[in-house]
Amino acid sequence: MKKNKVISADEAIALIRQNDVVTTTGFVQSCIPEALHAALEKRFVETGSPRGLTLIMTAGAGDSKGLGTGRLHHDGLLTRVIAANFGRMPKVAKAAQENKIRGYNLPQGVISQLYRACAAGQPGLFSKVGLQTYVDPRYGGAKVNTLTTDDIVKLVEVDGEEWLFYTATKIDVAFIRGTSADPSGNISFEKEALTLDCLAQAMAARNNGGIVIAQVERIVDDGFLLPKDVRVPGILVDCVVVAEPEMHRMNYGVQHDAALAGQIRVPVAGMRKMKLDARKVIARRAAFELPPNGVVNLGVGAPEGIAAVANEEKITPYITLTTEAGAVGGVLASGSSFGSATNADCVIDQNQMFDFYDGGGLDMTCLGMAECDALGNVNTSMFGGRLNGCGGFINISQNARSVVFAGTFTVGGLEVEVDDGKVRIVQEGKSQKFVSQVEQNTFSGPYAQSRSQPVLYVTERCVFQLTGDGLELIEVAPGIDIERDILPHMAFKPIIRNPVPMDARIFRDEPMELVADLLNLNLSDRVSYDAERNILFINLEGWYCRVKSDLDDLRMAIVDVCRKAGQRVHSVVNHDGFRINENLYDDYAGMVQYLLANYYVSTTRYATSAFLRLKMEEALSRRGLAPHVFERKEDAQAFLEGTDRKVRRISPAVASAA
Repeated sequence: MKKNKVISADEAIALIRQNDVVTTTGFVQSCIPEALHAALEKRFVETGSPRGLTLIMTAGAGDSKGLGTGRLHHDGLLTRVIAANFGRMPKVAKAAQENKIRGYNLPQGVISQLYRACAAGQPGLFSKVGLQTYVDPRYGGAKVNTLTTDDIVKLVEVDGEEWLFYTATKIDVAFIRGTSADPSGNISFEKEALTLDCLAQAMAARNNGGIVIAQVERIVDDGFLLPKDVRVPGILVDCVVVAEPEMHRMNYGVQHDAALAGQIRVPVAGMRKMKLDARKVIARRAAFELPPNGVVNLGVGAPEGIAAVANEEKITPYITLTTEAGAVGGVLASGSSFGSATNADCVIDQNQMFDFYDGGGLDMTCLGMAECDALGNVNTSMFGGRLNGCGGFINISQNARSVVFAGTFTVGGLEVEVDDGKVRIVQEGKSQKFVSQVEQNTFSGPYAQSRSQPVLYVTERCVFQLTGDGLELIEVAPGIDIERDILPHMAFKPIIRNPVPMDARIFRDEPMELVADLLNLNLSDRVSYDAERNILFINLEGWYCRVKSDLDDLRMAIVDVCRKAGQRVHSVVNHDGFRINENLYDDYAGMVQYLLANYYVSTTRYATSAFLRLKMEEALSRRGLAPHVFERKEDAQAFLEGTDRKVRRISPAVASAA
């Protein structure tokens, strides 16, 4: 006989046993099966059962005030929590900090991918995500308190490389959520903003002999759902619960938004312009790092402003914004809708998005920071006595091709005024963010350096860059005095070599014309040729080489002028204020090698930055090229003139011998 799987929430929750392992879906405030959480809470309050549950979840799923997984805080209900985020359930976090429950704070992507490992009957997951952070067994193994003693993260070596092995925890009960279900339990997601890990969670529970409970907003007749619309097949689902509208909101701030669900597309040209304040200054400066035609992830808080700046500067068509929750393209949502996107190109499962991120698919990410120290380590997971959790931060920050951390310089009452193209600190924040040592290491600066990962730290008053020697101050906002506004409010002294002013356009309340920078539209203006002296002048002052395509654009601009010259040329390159991503130095040297082989007689360059000179010399020497990198313009030109005289002396002799 065909079974009708539709039952009440109370009947479904009655199937949960003592000490079961329960997983639930949801991302921040979206896609939460609220009716199931409420029914579980109700059963426990009324009967004291079930007790001793293990809760497994990826991102936070609640409003931080008691909804979502926050309903599960009651003493005795939970005995263990494995989660990426504790901030959305502060009472559960407090219980963990007070050693009342065992707890692990694993990276969000790792938990997401472990669902698949469970579904496939695998013992766990190999990953480099978490190395050299608090997740690494050498630094705590992701345990959040002393009550937690079992090791579920192990350090292993494979072919001479370090990896982490995450042990899979078998799942007994999965709470998932969709829009429609037929009596057989086939689930569709047409009105959901995200699909998250519902399919993998259902498989993990089903293949372990557990149960899958799906919350939906409506029941449809058999045969109504088209096969390709079904995201979770009925063979995986044991129970279907129809929720009241209030218990099935798209998120806590929105009942339903068809644009977020991908049911319609809406015009976004009228997005409100951001006020020119500290937050916009940070977002504007970070936007200069956006890679052309790149894939980008933006974190919550200050980084969210980049989406608004990109829209204002009309560069949205040239980048693709994504969220770890699975949204690709469109305009990223904020507030209670964070994680979803208006007019998204597509929405994929969360574990698939983390596969893409972990494999190197992200060209850039901009993330927030709570603390930062002299080595470039960043903490966002536990600070100020609060267990917040890492969320997707570790997966994203470790695997993006370039990383920008963004946030105000201090916190707690900070007041900043941006006027007349300058920044003025009206009132300093009470707490420092740049500390002697981070409370917990969520991002390892030395590990990033060992992998040549470019890292910037952007604030409203200055910018730091991660170097082999630690944090270096590279830019200062107009109106800011280093001795008055920066150094007294840091617990360490950064490296200070040759800081330059932040781009003046950032502090003027008018469009920055960022599209020209992003697409290198004015790059040809930086290349000029002196025919009388046969010298090619290349002015890269202030230019930023973000991705390999930037080098391709530069090479084409140089080659175009050389071809018009009709002969091999001498070149002088100005690198003052020039920046290049750490992982592009060898590509830069390869470009120089190509130009020497085909268009140059000789080449020399100058840069006041000793660090830049050193990195260029190393890259050029590895290619067998003479570096010829000088500190002063005069020295570079003197070398070139000496080379030219030598060439003129040798040329007649060569001709005579011929």
